Amino acid sequence: MIVNRAVILAGGKGTRLAPLTTVIPKPLVPLGDTSILEVVLRQLRFFGITHTTLAVGHLSHLIKAVLGDGARFDLELTYTVEETSLGTAGPLTLVPNLTDTFLVMNGDLLTDIDLQAMTRFHQEAHAVATVGLYSKKVRIDLGVLDVSESGDVLRYTEKPELAYEVSMGIYLFEPAVVRYIPSGQRFDLPSVITALVEDRQRVVGYRHQGYWLDLGTPADYDAAVATFTANPERFVR
Repeated sequence: MIVNRAVILAGGKGTRLAPLTTVIPKPLVPLGDTSILEVVLRQLRFFGITHTTLAVGHLSHLIKAVLGDGARFDLELTYTVEETSLGTAGPLTLVPNLTDTFLVMNGDLLTDIDLQAMTRFHQEAHAVATVGLYSKKVRIDLGVLDVSESGDVLRYTEKPELAYEVSMGIYLFEPAVVRYIPSGQRFDLPSVITALVEDRQRVVGYRHQGYWLDLGTPADYDAAVATFTANPERFVR
């Protein structure tokens, strides 16, 4: 079964990319001659999604003006608007008719993830939620010591590189997940995952081995622009 419904979170202010995001919503920042959100929408359609809801807030009128009803992407595109910030999970309570498995994704991600493969993984796991995972390496620019309780130095590692499995900002949810989100309140997706785990619901992680970058900082944005413009066919098929 192919998931045909998605919710794209596109309501943030993108303050770390200011001043660019002062006048342009973060999901509309350009990658060459297109925007990151347009890339995401084309990817969703390629993988069989036919109805996408954009959860918007900051500068929402510009997003609506650029994307319209989604016809040029061969998508049904609808919108929900946050009057006050509802976090990353709260906007889901505004979206009607989430009655089947649905995708939730940040609108500012550049990735070549195979959403059909992630969907198969989710369904075969019989999970209520699947979180897209990426191995992120973090360099510690200091000497790190392991020291015993008595003060003996056991190990000294100069500038180690540590690997963590991080959330990609891509999720597959069953409709029951929405019941864990309080209506009308600010609530974030990590809190939803925590609530599901504490309630002994099955939550699994899908490991993506390809490319992924969150356009959160100017350095990440520059890297995404360089990667996309060098090989756009990798992301838009």
